[in-house]
Amino acid sequence: MTLKDRKDKFMEFWNEYKKVKFGLVGLAFLIILLLLIIFEPLIVPFEGATEAWSDIAYWQDYPQNSRPVWTNFFSKDKRTPSVILEDFKETELPQRGQVRFFEYEFEYDYNYDIAPKDMILRFKGDGKPFVTISIIRPDGKTIDLIRNREMIISSIDGARVSIQNNSGANAYNFASNYESAENLSGVARDRIDVMPVIMSKADVGITKGAEALKGTYTIKISAILREPQENIEKPIITMSGAVSGLMGTDNQKRDLFTGIILGIKWALLIGLLTSFVSITIGVIYGVICAYFGGIVDVIMQRIFEIFYGIPMLPLLIVVSAIFSPSIWLLIAIMGLLYWVGPVKTVRSIGLQIREETFIEASQALGAGHFRLIFKHMVPLLLPYTFASMALLVPGAIVAEATISLLGLGDTTIVSWGQILNSAFRGGAIINGYWWWVVPPGLMIAITGMTFAFIGFAMDKILHPKLKSR
Repeated sequence: MTLKDRKDKFMEFWNEYKKVKFGLVGLAFLIILLLLIIFEPLIVPFEGATEAWSDIAYWQDYPQNSRPVWTNFFSKDKRTPSVILEDFKETELPQRGQVRFFEYEFEYDYNYDIAPKDMILRFKGDGKPFVTISIIRPDGKTIDLIRNREMIISSIDGARVSIQNNSGANAYNFASNYESAENLSGVARDRIDVMPVIMSKADVGITKGAEALKGTYTIKISAILREPQENIEKPIITMSGAVSGLMGTDNQKRDLFTGIILGIKWALLIGLLTSFVSITIGVIYGVICAYFGGIVDVIMQRIFEIFYGIPMLPLLIVVSAIFSPSIWLLIAIMGLLYWVGPVKTVRSIGLQIREETFIEASQALGAGHFRLIFKHMVPLLLPYTFASMALLVPGAIVAEATISLLGLGDTTIVSWGQILNSAFRGGAIINGYWWWVVPPGLMIAITGMTFAFIGFAMDKILHPKLKSR
């Protein structure tokens, strides 16, 4: 077949495919999924998130169980989104002997009703400087959050300070100037919620959710460097918000939008590779049954019936529980069990092809079994093969999600099933963290629907009994 013949064949198929509307919808969704995979490095906001998905330290600066940012549009009380402050004003004060003094000032515009969950400061540099961190509120009041604390700054990891975890006593002292004795009696000094105190109006109820104090906050960092080799550079502040990202965060502070995007390539890999292996084995097996017939067909049909009777999900659970869970092991098992699907249909079609005149002519000319099977019979089944592959993809994706949901999946990859498993273990449904459950479930449904639409459209075009003209 020449290139022109192949092109004409494809255009004929495409003209038929365009008539099936749900097939076009499935194709459009598939193109979107492929584009998301191609542009993943540009879309995912966290570099190296694939390798660091299970690394708690990587995500520790972000809020826990935060809603998506867009939920603010549907809420009366606006929650603070996460933001990183990198712009600062640096001032070097007069040196005293070899002791050096530096000040860094950040400005933060706060115009929300619900305070951030934490304020996290990170320093790069080296040494053990003394650091003071204070915040000047829009009402002119100053709170010393941390005062003259020796900060150990590693040359590799730098230093990290959480205001929520380290400034409870100072926040309590500030609140005690305005809070009623009744409200203050139920608040432990070391358990006070620091951020609402810092960003609420100085009035009674400051520890009980008083009105937010909106405006510009100035965060001042003062550092005393006692040794010549000590230095501080590139301080940054992360305001860990009450809303974060397009799809929120989970209980390990991971960005769920990142997880959803990273899971696309694994879903397509699992679905397409499993369907390719299964259909390839099934088609060849069915053709061999039809071609040889007789005792060969009888034996192969008994083998087929044995595999057909094996329940896949219990077997996957047992294998995953015994062996170390691996995505490749999962694909191999599904491929070795799903192959039974097309055998009966392929065998039926193969019996008809075997009786065709060109098969008899090829046999008369001395063509061997291998040539007759793989050169003459299998190519005629390719249209059915493509349709079957598309229809098999959703089942493979759902099977992997089910195994992962049960906690038996490959934890080295980021899959939608793994996200659902962590949601189940983290009590997402009980606590109403819908943003942790709905997106991965919806992506599984959409991806399955995509290939189902494509498969049904191809089946309608390529299967003679379903053709409508």
